[in-house]
Amino acid sequence: MELSGKLAVVTGGTRGVGAGIARAFVAAGAEVIAAARRAPEVPCDGVEFRPLDVRDPASVRRFFDGLSRLDVLVNNAGGTPYRLLTEADAERHARVLELNLTAPLTVSLAAYELLRRARGSVVMIGSVSGSRPSPGSAAYGAAKAGLESLARSMAVEWAPEVRVNTLVVGMVRTELAHLHYGGALGVAAVSRTVPLGRLAEPADVGAAAVFLASDGAAYVTGAALQVHGGGERPAFLDAVTAGEGGGS
Repeated sequence: MELSGKLAVVTGGTRGVGAGIARAFVAAGAEVIAAARRAPEVPCDGVEFRPLDVRDPASVRRFFDGLSRLDVLVNNAGGTPYRLLTEADAERHARVLELNLTAPLTVSLAAYELLRRARGSVVMIGSVSGSRPSPGSAAYGAAKAGLESLARSMAVEWAPEVRVNTLVVGMVRTELAHLHYGGALGVAAVSRTVPLGRLAEPADVGAAAVFLASDGAAYVTGAALQVHGGGERPAFLDAVTAGEGGGS
């Protein structure tokens, strides 16, 4: 299999996208450690859970000091609540930046020496929110934009020993999707806005992560692979009247 004999750490790997990535790595033959604050509600065969708060630098360093080897690091832990900028103070927004940008840097630095020895790779889990306006999650979007930039610079600094790439992920159907999109009808309505006609499944993101971590991507570093089903239909297309008899 593509990752046979490799050891991968997936932060936030116990649910949602992270669990999908962990399952995909197991299916590709890797040993997988899911590092997260909470144990999974439903354990995944082949995935070892180890507790870790990626926002605690000392704990992160101890975690990686306790590993004898590492081939792949997937920086997946992150997220944000819906919160308009004026509904919270700067310190609250800074915590979103800490989780989604500073923590991946902390984790990557702690893992660097192990990855260098293995000539391994880092996969950052980015977001389309980093390249478009994200009202209600502005700090998250800013963090994801910064994460993609960080990955590009890291790829140059750490080459040729360590490859670093980003998955730019769009909307994903997870166990919490109903909270974001409003139940089955909401998910269906949002799905119709995606050119491929559906939200991503965690397995879709997992398959892309396996590719970036595999020897099939041996010459890919500093890249941003978009996993968004074609993106979002431009809003102006639904407003134009050209070709409908009402244009001028």
